[in-house]
Amino acid sequence: MWWLAVLLLAAPCAGLLYQWLGERRDARRFPAPGRTAGGLHVRTTGGGAPPVVLDAGIAASSLSWRLVEQELAKHTTVLAYDRAGFGWSPANGAARTMRNLVSELRRTLDQCGKAGPYVLVGHSFGGLLLRHFAAAHPEYVKALVLLDPLEPFEWHPLSPRQAWRLGKGVMLARRGAILARFGVVRLGLDLLLAGSRRLPKLLAKVSSGPGSVVPDRLVGEIRKLPPEVWPAVRAHWCLPRSFRILAEYLERLPEQCALPLDEDALRPIPVTVISAARSAPEVIAAHRRTAAASRRGRHVVAEESGHWIQLDQPGLVVDEIRELLI
Repeated sequence: MWWLAVLLLAAPCAGLLYQWLGERRDARRFPAPGRTAGGLHVRTTGGGAPPVVLDAGIAASSLSWRLVEQELAKHTTVLAYDRAGFGWSPANGAARTMRNLVSELRRTLDQCGKAGPYVLVGHSFGGLLLRHFAAAHPEYVKALVLLDPLEPFEWHPLSPRQAWRLGKGVMLARRGAILARFGVVRLGLDLLLAGSRRLPKLLAKVSSGPGSVVPDRLVGEIRKLPPEVWPAVRAHWCLPRSFRILAEYLERLPEQCALPLDEDALRPIPVTVISAARSAPEVIAAHRRTAAASRRGRHVVAEESGHWIQLDQPGLVVDEIRELLI
């Protein structure tokens, strides 16, 4: 049975080689479009003041803002950044605590070359992060725009079902890191974006079990972006580090949601909250309260949007941001 031993050894070696060659190719094809500031990648477009800072969802990158960024850059300076470990930002080894996330953003703004105060725009988890940032550093903030922001009660305290779901997500993310290292994720995404569906679905089912519907949902959202950015998104999600960082974010989510929010610090800051019409009623009600906590708060419901409002209704997002540029 020597041939079986050779086969078992050859398969992972081939996967490692496929991944290594793919990473080298991707680095040449998709160089960082921005520059490094404070250890994080920042893409700067447009010109004028006040600058607008775009903060993505929990596992997304600056690319998720492309539809908004392109239009908004006609009116002001736009800074779309990648949190450590995602997009073009390398992982930095620091724990993904809220304190560290806030400190990293402040350091990046200090070194980005664009003076504040800033209009901060955050989607989902990015919205929660920016609320903490604004409370800690209100002098940096001209206004906040929160797109379907994560509300702390959504993940704290955890119900038994939520704990199971979160544990499942962590397990899949860790498994994804292993599969990415051996080229399995790269193979599946290459085939999926090339139009093949049967083999990628089989790979997802084998690796994720009931979680195999997730890749289809993510690809569906990615396809709302301009086609020219699809390959870069694929390249980032072929990296093992993306899955490792995601696992830590998920592990720490209850801890992040348990942190108190200083609503008084946000009271003088203009805050616009845009809810997805498909969000749960209790989440929309919480968004309404978040907006009402500001003396200059505004709550908007994106009637044609799911959670990714910047992809479903980018024009609405741009219009709401422009109202705060004056």
